[in-house]
Amino acid sequence: MKRKVIAWVGYPASGKSEASRVAASMGIPVVVMGDIVRKEARRRGFKEEDVSIGAVAEDLRKNEGMDAIAKRSIPCIMKKEGVVVVDGVRGIAEVDRFRAEFGNDFFLVAILSPFKLRFERMQKRGRGDDGLTEAAFKARDLREEGWGLRDAIEASDIVIQNEGDLDAFSKEVYQVLMEMITDE
Repeated sequence: MKRKVIAWVGYPASGKSEASRVAASMGIPVVVMGDIVRKEARRRGFKEEDVSIGAVAEDLRKNEGMDAIAKRSIPCIMKKEGVVVVDGVRGIAEVDRFRAEFGNDFFLVAILSPFKLRFERMQKRGRGDDGLTEAAFKARDLREEGWGLRDAIEASDIVIQNEGDLDAFSKEVYQVLMEMITDE
């Protein structure tokens, strides 16, 4: 089976990690772009908090190009066969890099949720880079928009609205993945 890459794009706490959990439960390998940034932050001796993670992500993009994290993700993706999910596209340069690398075997899925719901989720999930005020969370959105997040969302092949309960969202993600897997 040839490789098919399905990537999630969306604002922080929109549901990308939950969608990845669904994929993993289906036996689909997941490459998390944020893990690549967190690993680099640890290598540099930073704590896992939003300001540090964001600064490392900014620095990588400044010094290696706006597609830096996509470029660093590709070797991880290439180690997998069949369908692979990529969690965490943040900009159009990353989309362009993946499309250049994987061509028609790359599919972008936008996961959209309203700000208020995302903020509530972020406060509950307890990740190291999540301890933000509402103003800081808005600033995080703006930082990611500066990386081309809006353009990446607009370039998506499929959109999933994540505004309801987790079970309904998980079922929709499962359905989308099943359709993409069986569409060989």
